Amino acid sequence: MKRFTLTICGVALTLGLVSGARAQTGTVAAGPDPSAVRDVESEKAAKHELEVARHYFKNKKAYYAAFKRCEELAAGYPEFYKIDEVLYIAGMSSLYLSEGKGKQKPPASTPEKREEFSPENMRATARDYLTRLVNDHPKSDFHKEAKEALARLGEATPTAEKQQ
Repeated sequence: MKRFTLTICGVALTLGLVSGARAQTGTVAAGPDPSAVRDVESEKAAKHELEVARHYFKNKKAYYAAFKRCEELAAGYPEFYKIDEVLYIAGMSSLYLSEGKGKQKPPASTPEKREEFSPENMRATARDYLTRLVNDHPKSDFHKEAKEALARLGEATPTAEKQQ
């Protein structure tokens, strides 16, 4: 019995030494892929931005702040896994700003800013974000609310429904 145990231990030791020597020869990868690490960091940053935007939107009724965060998120992280919520918050914030709702008013310090945040432009922006949500993310949890908001805006039927 002792001989059998010693033989098994010897084989395990040999295999361990061989795999250790193999790791030193460069057959093992040097480490994680830097692009994979960068994607995780981007997702983490985007998730934080969404949490802040969600807080501004739901709790503070600060629609301008929520809109600006989501606008940057949609432009900077188009492949974000929660882009549908980003589009929803951006669209609804734009709609609410066009209606003069919320505790925060958009800046009107310059004529350009007044034009950019005019009710007509904010309604058009809301239409763009909500249409993108309805067309690109038909299984989203925000799909129904986005369609209702588009109907409130007087928007024509989204292209996704025309095809069905």
